[in-house]
Amino acid sequence: MPVFAVFIPALMLPGPDFVGVVRSSVTRGTAAGLLTTLGVSIGLGFYATLSLLGLSAILVEYQWLTWAVRVLGGLYLAWLGIKLLRAKPAAPGAEIAAGGLSGEVRGNSLLFGFLVTLTNPKAIVLFASVFATAVTAATPLWLMVLMVVLVMASSLTWYTIVSLFMSSAPVMRRFQHARHWIERIAGASFVLIGGKIIADARTPVSP
Repeated sequence: MPVFAVFIPALMLPGPDFVGVVRSSVTRGTAAGLLTTLGVSIGLGFYATLSLLGLSAILVEYQWLTWAVRVLGGLYLAWLGIKLLRAKPAAPGAEIAAGGLSGEVRGNSLLFGFLVTLTNPKAIVLFASVFATAVTAATPLWLMVLMVVLVMASSLTWYTIVSLFMSSAPVMRRFQHARHWIERIAGASFVLIGGKIIADARTPVSP
């Protein structure tokens, strides 16, 4: 499907989702990275579904809603970035034990990935302006379901590769004493991305 010629490169370009997966993988290990990947994929599947059901028409009709979504999303990412910047260093190995994570951290990693994607206005605009154009009144339901499945499968595949690489033993050893700085770099990235999104909030969504 031609729409995936746009989606796949956009998926692989660094953005909030990429930063979130890398941060979880390097600072909390493989399990957290994969759960963040799952959360991101669920979020993208959610937006793909909305776009196929008419999200584009709603955002074009109500431009104020587009502005509100972008501003709130940008503010959330900036707040998340500030939170990461202010986080205190954890003791080495405190969050990673025997290759697993506590139930609380597991849940947080999944929710973290989902919320990063859910509050990423660029994901909303991508699906509203690109995916919606691939659907007409004659598009069968099975094809729309297939498109959502392919979105989630593509995300799971790409971010699983990223997560497994960033949480691999050589990478983890290399960054063992730099996890707090990785948190700070991720935090600064979220602040910058959030600020850019807010600054561009008035850009209209094309029908």
